[in-house]
Amino acid sequence: MTRKLEGKIALVTGGTTGIGLATAKRFAEEGAHVYITGRRQAELDAAVALVGNATGVQVDSTKLEQLDALYQQIGAEKGRIDVLFANAGGGSMLPLGEITEAHFDDTFDRNVKGVLFTVQKALPLLAKGASVILTGSTAGSSGTAAFSVYSASKAAVRAFARSWILDLKDRNVRINTLSPGATKTPGLVDLAGPDAAQQQGLLDYLASQVPMGRIGEPEEIAAAALFLASDDASFVNGVELFADGGQAQI
Repeated sequence: MTRKLEGKIALVTGGTTGIGLATAKRFAEEGAHVYITGRRQAELDAAVALVGNATGVQVDSTKLEQLDALYQQIGAEKGRIDVLFANAGGGSMLPLGEITEAHFDDTFDRNVKGVLFTVQKALPLLAKGASVILTGSTAGSSGTAAFSVYSASKAAVRAFARSWILDLKDRNVRINTLSPGATKTPGLVDLAGPDAAQQQGLLDYLASQVPMGRIGEPEEIAAAALFLASDDASFVNGVELFADGGQAQI
């Protein structure tokens, strides 16, 4: 059976853990050569070893010179990008009244500035018919206490896709937003702090908010990313695909 990304060149930013790592692994299994970025070399090396058909490049997506070097390397080695999963990002929790400038800048640099320039600087390498996937979140369209800055940053990502499909309409490049709900990743667990009981309490609470009665697994989000990356989604453009067990629909 033909693999869905046979011979494709894919880039997954923030691909060393969680959803990014699961997606890089799935893309490679489907025949793509995957470039993976991350900020920490040890985690990057481990991810490349796990994924297999992959190249790791140490990149902080908020540093524009590092993005330039990344694309210079991909251009020299492969000459194009067929699938770009702009996944690097993150956030932390602070309620209104305690939000600091540093908190705001860190969140928007990672989730908005980083995504913008990851995509913009990739434009010369994007092949005809390329698929660009932006990582959104259910938080971008629903309220969460102490999470307003992160939520606003993910709403901005969703807005990018709506306008960018118009900017690139003559390039035959599809841009879609993939918005996971609560998913069992290190980033989510870390929001509860180091205490194991508090971590499990957070997971249990989040599961109670999902109509399916559980939180997602990274591999389930990766399956949705594969759909958007592949020709199965050839007429899907500008959408926000929720992979959330119904969390954002109630």
